[in-house]
Amino acid sequence: MGLPSRMLGADEYEVLHTRTHAKALVGPALALIGIGALVGAGTAVIPTDYRPLGQVVVLVLGGALAGWACVRPFLRWRATTYSLTNRRLVMRTGVLSKVSVDLPLWRINDVSTQRSLGDRVLGCGTLVAQTAGEGSVALRDVPDVQHVQRAVSEQLFGELNAAPGPGGAR
Repeated sequence: MGLPSRMLGADEYEVLHTRTHAKALVGPALALIGIGALVGAGTAVIPTDYRPLGQVVVLVLGGALAGWACVRPFLRWRATTYSLTNRRLVMRTGVLSKVSVDLPLWRINDVSTQRSLGDRVLGCGTLVAQTAGEGSVALRDVPDVQHVQRAVSEQLFGELNAAPGPGGAR
């Protein structure tokens, strides 16, 4: 699901839509496994004098910890999206408090990528858009960041590349 149509201008259309890379979910998945193991061990070692109330307390604490360590990062990942239209680059994030950053394409001077070794293995990276006024805007953990960079560059410089050169040659 991309940008809602109410957020698009009259002749504006969405070129690309993605969310942050799923690598953000590896830590929460491992945490969920660990929390499950701890809850299982915790309920098993409760003395019989404190059962079932002690087991319920361990389950409630485990559920609260799972919500904080697993559900919260999942919702943050799910709510963070990057969209490219023919006019702007949009970053939307936030679960309860929504933040939307719109960067008009006409203000972008340069688009580059940054990829660590781990990012290269996972196929993601950081897209850095240099602007004339505010410096740079970094979109982190963009999946297939080179494809996104190419799409932004085509939107930025497509008309320049399509213009005929001297003598009508392209």
